[in-house]
Amino acid sequence: MARRATGRTGAAGAGTRGGAGVKAARRPEVRLPPLEAYGGGELTPDGDYDGLEFREADFAGQDGAGARFMDCALTGCALDETSLHHARLLDSVLTGIRGVGTDLAESTLRDVELVDARLGGVQLHGAVLERVSIRGGKIDYLNLRKAKLKDVVFEGCVLVEPDFGGARLERVEFVDCALKGADFSAATLTDVDLRGAASLDIARGLDRLAGVVISAGQLVDLAPLLAAELGIRVEG
Repeated sequence: MARRATGRTGAAGAGTRGGAGVKAARRPEVRLPPLEAYGGGELTPDGDYDGLEFREADFAGQDGAGARFMDCALTGCALDETSLHHARLLDSVLTGIRGVGTDLAESTLRDVELVDARLGGVQLHGAVLERVSIRGGKIDYLNLRKAKLKDVVFEGCVLVEPDFGGARLERVEFVDCALKGADFSAATLTDVDLRGAASLDIARGLDRLAGVVISAGQLVDLAPLLAAELGIRVEG
């Protein structure tokens, strides 16, 4: 059962927000150097990609497991069923990427901007995300089970049935972001700010919300589910 509640990268550095004392996420500061156009060809496992621009490349079904992307820009690339298992994306910007079934399990994303993505069934379980901005776009069935998120901002995007089961979230913000059917089962949450969420629909894991800050309006909307979770009967 679920309940809905309503309610670009900036300078790095964490502080506190409002009167709640929640620590703000540190945004990535990505300053790409002059880039060299990617020469084409398929991704290779354990490949090393440094200072490259990938534009409208079709990587569907390719194997780039263990690859490292540093100071790269990926724009309009197709990642359907692309294997990037255990890959490392560092100081990079991904804009308008699209794909279904992209495998980024156990990967590392550090100082990364993901803008206007259209993804479905993307696998990020066991991944590490640090100083990551996910802005705009829509991601269906995002699998972040047992992932570690630190200084991550979801802004102006739509997340359909995101799975944070068993994940660790620290200094994570949801700003003008729609969460639909979110699963926080067995998650550990520290300084997670949900006050700015455009809509908040939590399907599972209400018992794991210690460490979350919500607005008064969201509390009113979530009250029936919270009461049920605590075994409180409300009558009259």
